Amino acid sequence: MSPRILVLPGSLRLASVNRLLAAEAARQLALTAASVSLVDLADYPMPIYCGDDEDSDGPPEAALRLAEMIAAQDALLIVTPEYNASIPPLLKNALDWVSRVRKIRGRPVQPFRGLVVALAAASPSRLGGLRALVALRPICLALGTEVLTSQVTLADTGNGFDADGRLREEHARLSLETLVESLVGHARLLGRHQF
Repeated sequence: MSPRILVLPGSLRLASVNRLLAAEAARQLALTAASVSLVDLADYPMPIYCGDDEDSDGPPEAALRLAEMIAAQDALLIVTPEYNASIPPLLKNALDWVSRVRKIRGRPVQPFRGLVVALAAASPSRLGGLRALVALRPICLALGTEVLTSQVTLADTGNGFDADGRLREEHARLSLETLVESLVGHARLLGRHQF
């Protein structure tokens, strides 16, 4: 059995460089022995998490579906834009809701506990989304994940990908290939499912 890896872009914009980076990462992961899924947060609409919501009806259906998908994985690659030196509210909201899911179909679950996580970001700034990853790392650790040390940042001014969606710049391509290789290796070693 191959490790199951979910790729999660933290942007809804169709032309987002982060969605392109996530798609390229998923393509590279598919070339390995991993079983890869690429999700779109547009398919998981959730109200803004404010803490009071979970006291009433519990997490929304979309949070339950996303939690179930994450719980079935050995690893997760989060590709996030940078908003004001942090992560976008869309991604934070999804992580907050999923972290509140305690049962799926009557069975206890901790969607993030022990999950191997890799981080990547793209931004037009010179730092390439680094500040978003600095903000995201402690969130992932607080959720109980195993966050890889290596990460990818891409400073993109709009021409970082060719017409086929592949990275043009060799350093960026090699960085992503290295992260993909590390993620697959760690998913095999630390994954939550037997291989």
